[in-house]
Amino acid sequence: MTYPFLGCDEKKREESLPRSASRVLHLGQIPSEATEADVISLGLPFGTVTNLLMLKGKNQALLEMASEEAAVTMVNYYATTRPYLYNRPVYIQYSNYRELKTDNLPNQARAQAALQAMNAMQSGNQATASTPVAEGGPLPNQGSVLRVIVENLFYPVTLDVLCQIFSKFGSVLKIITFTKNSMFQALIQYAHPMNAYYAKMALDGQSIYTACCTLRIDFSKLASLKVKYNNEKSRDFTRLDLPAGDSQQPLGPCIAPPAFGTPNVTFSSYGRPAEFAPGMGFAGSAVPGIPGAFGSLTVSTPGPMTPPGVFGVPGNSVLLVSNLNPEAITPYGLFILFGVYGDVHRVKIMFNKKENALIQMADAFQAQLAISYLNGLTLYGKVLHASLSKYQAVQLPHEGQQDQGLTKDYSNSPLHRFKKPGSKNFQNIFPPSATLHLSNIPPSVTVDDMKNLFASTGSTVKAFRFFQHNYKMALIQLGSVEEAVQALIALHNHDFGENHHLRISFTKSTI
Repeated sequence: MTYPFLGCDEKKREESLPRSASRVLHLGQIPSEATEADVISLGLPFGTVTNLLMLKGKNQALLEMASEEAAVTMVNYYATTRPYLYNRPVYIQYSNYRELKTDNLPNQARAQAALQAMNAMQSGNQATASTPVAEGGPLPNQGSVLRVIVENLFYPVTLDVLCQIFSKFGSVLKIITFTKNSMFQALIQYAHPMNAYYAKMALDGQSIYTACCTLRIDFSKLASLKVKYNNEKSRDFTRLDLPAGDSQQPLGPCIAPPAFGTPNVTFSSYGRPAEFAPGMGFAGSAVPGIPGAFGSLTVSTPGPMTPPGVFGVPGNSVLLVSNLNPEAITPYGLFILFGVYGDVHRVKIMFNKKENALIQMADAFQAQLAISYLNGLTLYGKVLHASLSKYQAVQLPHEGQQDQGLTKDYSNSPLHRFKKPGSKNFQNIFPPSATLHLSNIPPSVTVDDMKNLFASTGSTVKAFRFFQHNYKMALIQLGSVEEAVQALIALHNHDFGENHHLRISFTKSTI
């Protein structure tokens, strides 16, 4: 492969001389949309970047490191782990230039400004980071375990989401998630401390989704994690034989995506501000990157991570729900059921085809959550089908238009579960289950009262248990998932009096 530089003489020089270690590196096949900051970010994990020359027309660059040792470490690492910018591989080799002199070259103001900004950012994030990394070792007193706090938890962040993000920076061995001080947190153990350093440097302060779910990352004092169960809250990827505890989900290894996005974690573009906006890796921005990872966390058209089983996230928030039982279903019933997975703004049952309905969710992500959990559910004896509608909004009937009360606006309903940013409801989204979680039960209500209440909906009560230290909450097991779904629709927000309204949700727990 040839690498043309500033002119013919320089090109011949590069091709004719053998390449020995140099602190000046040549980068090839750089995407045309890559910025100076993008290219600089590839070198920052290995030390201070002292100069940069972008060859925009040739999709190449010359990058000068502070020391030859830092350059050697960088080249050796990228030899086995290809770096990416904007989803495309970048090729790195030693340059035959020993020093990069750009003082008399035009258009260098942007490069110098980017150098100052990026090096300052690195100094602020990791004091004295360049020397130990350039020597090929981790920072003093750093281990391989990271403590991650997710701030402003507006959308659910699962163990699998964290696995997909952090495995881009190296082999993830173990993950434990938990809530402490009302904050969703995780402990993540890498195979090597260097991987933990890279992940912290690149991800600390970044948001998984736009303006929310912000990662705050520190090194944990723990040398290693002890995982007892492989389930949705903890995972030991080196011990797939561990029991699942009370989880029934089949769990597998954490595999890093080959580039940016996998069948279950898809990043796609969105056009309208009202839709679910792009998250990790904002287009046009650059943050300190990491070899073989997100390519400086920058992609041309990123988007949100999809819930399990959903492939791609179009921007529509309106659902088409079909094969409903027209004798039993109501707009309110659909509002309550779909409201388990997002805030329902409007519901419209078709006037001339009452087995079909349109449901407008708060955003595209919540619409996809509802599809992934409710499509194929049996409701009132029929298997409902949920998919994205061709419509962008549910229209309210015009004045005087015949509607029979089949269109309802719930946009200001007090029953929305996810209106409050960071609500714990985001951490408790589960598939429909025969066991239901009940809360806000007044102290005067007995076990028999609760059993009789649910029996009145036609359900078979198989088991009931109050929480041991909190009698405002309980679990109830009904005869089937379908019975539980119908009971949730009928009894969620049931008025006990005494200013207590029953709250019902699906759960992974069993009695």
